[in-house]
Amino acid sequence: MDNKINSFLVPAAHSIRQAMERLEQTEEKIIFVVDDDKRLLGSLTDGDIRRWILSDGDLKAEVSKVCNCNPHVARDGYQIDQVRDEMLRGNLGCVPVLNESREIIKLLFWKELFQGDAPVRPLATLDLPVVIMAGGMGTRLAPFTNVLPKPLIPVGDRTIIEIIISQFLAYGIDKFYLSVNYKAKLLKSFFEELSPPYSVEYIEESEPRGTAGSLRSLYDHALDSIIVTNCDIVIQADIADVVAFHIDNGYDMTLIASLKEYRIPYGVCALENGGDLSYIKEKPRYDFLVNTGMYVVRRDRLNLIPPNGKYDMTDFIASLKSTGARIGVFPISESAWVDTGEWDEYRKAIDSLNRLGARSVQE
Repeated sequence: MDNKINSFLVPAAHSIRQAMERLEQTEEKIIFVVDDDKRLLGSLTDGDIRRWILSDGDLKAEVSKVCNCNPHVARDGYQIDQVRDEMLRGNLGCVPVLNESREIIKLLFWKELFQGDAPVRPLATLDLPVVIMAGGMGTRLAPFTNVLPKPLIPVGDRTIIEIIISQFLAYGIDKFYLSVNYKAKLLKSFFEELSPPYSVEYIEESEPRGTAGSLRSLYDHALDSIIVTNCDIVIQADIADVVAFHIDNGYDMTLIASLKEYRIPYGVCALENGGDLSYIKEKPRYDFLVNTGMYVVRRDRLNLIPPNGKYDMTDFIASLKSTGARIGVFPISESAWVDTGEWDEYRKAIDSLNRLGARSVQE
């Protein structure tokens, strides 16, 4: 078995967290679970892991508990045209070829089978606008933001706002709203000079309105939704999956949350009986879902936002909850969230986005 196949395989006894790390290294976003004899047991995608997390599953559990035990496969002696048709119908990026013993002897990849006939797997088209909250002062990125508004801070050879917008263009989205306040003229001048092939409209704040206040101006009785994102994050996830998750589950708001692991580098004491030591847990690890700052929101719910004054997204969420509204959480991996909002994260973001750019060129 060659190394390329091995890189897509994980043993059934691996933990789900270990499988996540392997999954993040693959371009096709699928890996295959095998037994000790390298026989196929199932496939694993980020969707499988997302459903496990939402069911409050333990990331230390064995990956065999969450994998799809009936994946799409081809058999030795397959007909190439039949596999191509099946990949098109199912939008499959990778299909394993099995021998009689269910060992994987080959992997068939979308980009190799189509060889220019259909070089890019189609993405779902989305017909909804994106609101970028770009009015903040970006004090954590001073002194850059003493001169430039935060959305115009360069990351590589592009500004962060160009990178944010580019992640939506692949889905056919061409309407963007920018909530602006601090150094708004510079931001407007940038887009006037850029003259992009998409629409940019401005929501101008006469006073700082917090992370949600300006959304009130987009209130409409229609039930359609909008995407809202901070101006210093990039989410490397399938946006169409997020929107489908939001609509299919009938949520009033869906927030994207990143899985974050925190390690305490000490032995943690657990107490009992008012002060007796129960046990010491050495260097424990804890998993949390952290709000990334990207949301899908039903437009008709924006009437809960007051017309004036500062109003943050946490206030909006509290108002939604008080009315009985349903708020969904769409989990993504830690590496799928790139944050440029402060210096340490900004430096990491440059490395992360450079790696992403290099991968795109290779593809």
